[in-house]
Amino acid sequence: MFQIRIHGRGGQGVVSGAEMLSVAAFIEGRFAQAFPSFGSERMGAPVMAFCRIDDKAIRLREPVLEPDALIVQDPTLLHQVDVFAGLHPDGFIVINSTRDFDELGLSGYTRGFRRYRLAAVPATELALKHVGRPVPNVPLLGAFAAISGVLHLESVIAAIREKFSPAIAEKNVVAAMEAHAMVTRCLETVHA
Repeated sequence: MFQIRIHGRGGQGVVSGAEMLSVAAFIEGRFAQAFPSFGSERMGAPVMAFCRIDDKAIRLREPVLEPDALIVQDPTLLHQVDVFAGLHPDGFIVINSTRDFDELGLSGYTRGFRRYRLAAVPATELALKHVGRPVPNVPLLGAFAAISGVLHLESVIAAIREKFSPAIAEKNVVAAMEAHAMVTRCLETVHA
């Protein structure tokens, strides 16, 4: 079973992001579940959502305490909430940021991680550029598909198209594809 925890703030599409990951898994013929965890349910408050993906039925119903991957939609949470709790050094981290992990003050934490499992992506900027709104969830899904290989980009795109109206979906698809391409280029550099 592959477990994903998404951290962000209310209004950033955290719950929708988890739902789209689960739909992408269903499209690939796998089992999945997605569910949120709210504190105070207001715009801007910290929010978590969880997604599990497996090749067999999933019976667990509790929050993801030991994720295989983290998606951090709001980098201001990095030093406010223990977003890395339970993540092992073989995990994946995708962060919405124009700065790298060292610039974010995370070099001490990520020292034991393999560089090809870490991605900082300017997801808010990509969303503004393509969708016109600062909602980073969809570009981060494209980045997650690239870095983890758990889901295919085509499945993520199909889930995006299922979630949004055609006009909005296509703008989001372009944002997800650009984020996927950015991470793919970075991975090629790391492996070179």
